[in-house]
Amino acid sequence: MRITGVIRERGSSPGSASKAGSGGAANSISDPTMRGSSDKNERRSRGGRDPAASKAPDRSGWPESTAAESGTSGSFALHLARSKRLLYPFAAIVGQERMKRALILNAINPSIGGVLIRGEKGTAKSTAVRGLAEVLPEIEVVVGCRFGCDPRDGEKLCWECAERLAEGVLPTELRPMRVVDLPVGATEDRVVGSLDMERALRGGERAFEPGVLAEANRGILYVDEINLLDDYVVDALLDAAAMGMNVVEREGVSASHPASFIIVGSMNPEEGELRPQLLDRIALQVKVEGISDVEQRVEIIERSNAFAEDPAKFREGFEAENRKLTSRIVAAKKALPRVAVGRGELRNIARIAIEFGVDGHRADIMIERTARANAAFEGRERVEAADIVAAAEMVLPHRMRKTPFDEGDFSPERLRSLVG
Repeated sequence: MRITGVIRERGSSPGSASKAGSGGAANSISDPTMRGSSDKNERRSRGGRDPAASKAPDRSGWPESTAAESGTSGSFALHLARSKRLLYPFAAIVGQERMKRALILNAINPSIGGVLIRGEKGTAKSTAVRGLAEVLPEIEVVVGCRFGCDPRDGEKLCWECAERLAEGVLPTELRPMRVVDLPVGATEDRVVGSLDMERALRGGERAFEPGVLAEANRGILYVDEINLLDDYVVDALLDAAAMGMNVVEREGVSASHPASFIIVGSMNPEEGELRPQLLDRIALQVKVEGISDVEQRVEIIERSNAFAEDPAKFREGFEAENRKLTSRIVAAKKALPRVAVGRGELRNIARIAIEFGVDGHRADIMIERTARANAAFEGRERVEAADIVAAAEMVLPHRMRKTPFDEGDFSPERLRSLVG
């Protein structure tokens, strides 16, 4: 049976989870190159909300001597940054262009299906994800809605908003894009939400306690160390991401709510791999490595020191670049429906998928969507060969069939020769 009624409130609302971009332009300190292992260990042990949800600022990744060595002004600036929870600017990240492009393309076209970032420790994976929220435009939500419903999409309203709409007009407000963290030790109920069966059966109430998927609706769900999550939790995440709805059923009682989000996973392959079935369901994959160029590494050090000494001043230096990137993303989202893909380009995409021996047809669809988003970001109204190549380089490598004696290395040169 399906029961209608009220939601039981949490001790803290969904808005209290760790969200980059909520409550202002920046809300978390993030080191530009690394996050300390203590942060990850703490999230494992809590098995619930990310520590960033608490009032105490995250100090992982900061040298113990930073404040002492920066002098009085540096110490004050660092204390101010921690109190305001400032983020390292997305535009200030040195290198890692493919990772940044994959995140941007998913923001332009969320139907692409997410991105998996694989790489070494200290390569700005989480820094990029959290910084992305600052360059994304605000979204319109229903005031007071626990799920952040889109007031313009009547078909995807939660039951609360549907009941409020039947009684009158829904009040709306603009809200910054959120990044919601999924702790490694989270239980299934914490992820999808839970039903109070006793209240539901006795009182006829929909006693539903929202989970992480409710908090992440219309935002970014960031899963650090996704390879360490239990498979059933990953399955639940990917199912909700694919359907755009989260359905919770317990003993004949069900509740559902919109759960449309961009899933971003990061992992260190040294700690284990994802099952091939799960890899196939995340659209894009990018590999990040430590930069080998000396000058770029020097620039990383200099920017890291400048941010640590005076985060507010450092951020001011990249405001213009962040705003420019925001404008490009907004323009690309508007232009995306007008981007055309010719029959010849579609044949090229199909030929590529066949030649690289991928299973099924998911790769073809994801290449087409990613190529269109790339063309829109570059200001083009038609997909070109360069867009297909850029998309295929992120879609194909983790989908190639491999035999026990075949390393299955991806060849960019072979890809370009197929496109012509």
